[in-house]
Amino acid sequence: MNRKDFIKSLALLPLAGKAMQLNDLTKLTENFGTTDQMPVLFVGHGNPMNAITDNIYSQSWSELGKKLPVPKAILCVSAHWLTNGTAVTMTDKPKTIHDFGGFPDSLFAVEYPAPGAVDYAKMAMSSVTSTKVHEDFEWGLDHGAWSVLKNMYPKANVPVFQMSIDYGKAPEYHFNLAKELSVLRSKGVLIVASGNVVHNLGMVSWGDKEKKFDWAVEFDYLVKKSIEDNNPQALIDYQKLGKIATMAHPTNDHYLPLMYAIGLRSKTDKFEFFNSTFDLGSISMRSVIFS
Repeated sequence: MNRKDFIKSLALLPLAGKAMQLNDLTKLTENFGTTDQMPVLFVGHGNPMNAITDNIYSQSWSELGKKLPVPKAILCVSAHWLTNGTAVTMTDKPKTIHDFGGFPDSLFAVEYPAPGAVDYAKMAMSSVTSTKVHEDFEWGLDHGAWSVLKNMYPKANVPVFQMSIDYGKAPEYHFNLAKELSVLRSKGVLIVASGNVVHNLGMVSWGDKEKKFDWAVEFDYLVKKSIEDNNPQALIDYQKLGKIATMAHPTNDHYLPLMYAIGLRSKTDKFEFFNSTFDLGSISMRSVIFS
């Protein structure tokens, strides 16, 4: 091969790589029957004790599991799996992670033995072409996932995998990445983004559970209005809101899962809010279904 042809062949390598990835995706998706488009959820998970407490939140999750189409698998994007880069869990038997402290033994005793969803995780990997998605064999199901799913699917009989949040990236990055996962919705995968619309643990009102801070109410309303108006850019650019944004999210780990839900929202999706209340004054439990 002469030098000119060699250079030309190098230039084609990135295109060849993408073509191979698309071929992999085609092969994977052919193995799964097409389904009606599955819903996408953004769930405010809040206090880990919601997992084992009979309250309005756990009750709503239980009812949700009864009324939603039965998924073939669940993909959860949780505020509690933050990484450098993006990864998906590839384990057949994901462990239950008790990633919290200071709670009663009864919460640490909870196990959620749902099977993994390795083939669907591979599909998710292949569907993302904008960045490399890594395989992870160590992570399991953190409480952002199992505290909700335990109530939605108490038999733990639906396969589950998680995708991590690349914490070094801006909200728009996550919004665009989510769009690449849309193929999963027509393959029977329920996508659950788990975080909170408002999450400021430093301002929790332990003494007055009915208390609601003005800044929290305002931020919650602005998120609600942006979803109603289908205005994702306002949610992507939330930091432009200034002080109420930094009060609502001193760190944005619990906000970024919302980017996945709105990024996966299709033009034909209807929306429905649920759990539109505050817990402990500074945690909005507002949740939304796109279907």
